[in-house]
This record gives sequence, structure tokens and C-alpha cells, in this order.
Amino acid sequence: MNIIQVYKKYPTQEDCIKHLELIRWKNKPTCPYCKSINSTPMPKEHRYHCNTCNTSYSVTVGTIFHKTKLDFQKWLLAISIVLNAKKGISARQLARDLEVNKNTAWYMQMRIRKAMFEDKDLFQGIIEADETYIGGKNRNRHNSKKTKGGQGRNNKDKTPVFGILERGGKIRALKVKDVTSKTLKRIINQNISGNSIIITDDWKSYKNLSYRFEHLIIAHCKGEYVNGIAHTNTLEGFWSLFKRGITGQYHHVTKKHINKYIDEFCYRYNNRNNKNVFDLTVELALISPEK
Repeated sequence: MNIIQVYKKYPTQEDCIKHLELIRWKNKPTCPYCKSINSTPMPKEHRYHCNTCNTSYSVTVGTIFHKTKLDFQKWLLAISIVLNAKKGISARQLARDLEVNKNTAWYMQMRIRKAMFEDKDLFQGIIEADETYIGGKNRNRHNSKKTKGGQGRNNKDKTPVFGILERGGKIRALKVKDVTSKTLKRIINQNISGNSIIITDDWKSYKNLSYRFEHLIIAHCKGEYVNGIAHTNTLEGFWSLFKRGITGQYHHVTKKHINKYIDEFCYRYNNRNNKNVFDLTVELALISPEK
């Protein structure tokens, strides 16, 4: 769904509300407070009065759209723009596209990212696992801004991120406090089925994974990058895309919010072949809590 299609399909506020009601209620308004379907329409306010608990409600109650003052067409346009921006889109650019201020655009993006959650099913099959660091290279900084000991694997001035990728399937990634064996193995054991083949580089934290998995190692320190089915190139390609988004679009992401940006990139990647990803995202937005 691109922006032209959104304009054509949802030209008015009423059209947008009807679409949201169809997705959330299947055209059977249900009170979000008491779950009653005994309601009276309030057409002018685009709300309903619950005859059971005597409260009024709209389709946005308890969703990421709750109490919004923006037209719903702008929300649907924002979802379309975010989904189609392969390397992400900055809040300032989104603000220009939607004719809203920068803070409003950032708020909308964070709400949309909140809807981009996915099931945490176990990965299985051939799994690539790798870690990376977000925050720029120490050698590229001005001498006055360099961090002592900041080169290579460290989290003094960079944020470590760990990811696993199911060949031909989905990716899952998150910020981690460190890349020690204890941290990485805990995530691996929680997210990967025991009968899987796991492929990693030769970082010491991946040692002894063979107690549960078939473990293939690529010796990057020896210049080895592909050995039959053993490589982590797919996951490293995702890291490259994510870092280009951070560098080219956002320029800087705080540790507090980085997981939300990671979730956005993972969601787009995991739905890269889903032709109904727009409708899926709107549906998720309607079942996501507003806070």
C-alpha cells in the first residue's frame, strides 16, 4: 500500500474510521470497557454509547491511536511511508511529508513501532547468529572525541546488538548489555530449537554450543567467510542495512530507544514478501496498548 493508494482508498476521516472499525470489530462495535455489544451509535462524534456500562467509546480506545487529534488519513499515510522506507525515515522527513511538526512525527513513529511486535516462536533449521556494535568507529572520530580503548568489541561508547536469523525465514535482534558467553548463550537457548544447525563466527563467546546444537564455525580471523552452507553473510547483510539506516536517516539513536528501531527493521525484513503487511500493521496497531 503506497501513499497514492491510501489517498484513493481512504479519502475522508469517515472512510478511515469505517476501515478501522471493520478490522477491529468486524462491524460489530464492542465496548472496550465491559465487552458488551449493546451500544447506540453517536454518528456526529464517531463514537458509541454503551448501554451496559453507560460509557462512550470509539474504535481507538486502548490502541496506539487513543486520544489522537490527527486525522486518521495521516496515520495511515505514516504507516505506509514507514513500511516502504527500507532504510527507515527520519522524524523530520516524515514531518515534512505529513505537514506536521517534528515532535508529532516522532511520536507517530514510536507508536507505529510499538505495533510492530511479532510472535516469539522458536527458530529452527539453519540459524545464523552474530553480534554487532552501533555507534560508529573510533578511528573515524576527531581526536578530541575518541574514546580510549573504544576500538573493536567494547561497549564504552557503542551499543552491542545481537541477532539470530533463520535461513529463508525471520530475523530477531535486540540490544544486549555485553557479548559474553553467558549473555549470548541465554538468548540462543531461549530462541532456537535444539535440533537446529547454528552458524557463528569464531568469537570466543560461541564456544561449546555443540552441547545442544550442530555448531558450524566460520573463522573470520583467518579470512574465511564461506564454507559450504556455513556463513553469516545473510545476517551481516541485515546489519549493513540497519547501520546505513542509522547513519543515513537517524544519525544517532539513544540506548533507551534502540530496541524500538531494531524492531522496526526486523519487522520490515520479516514481512518483506508479505503483500498484506499494511493491513497486518493496522490490525496490530488496533490491538497494541496505547502506553
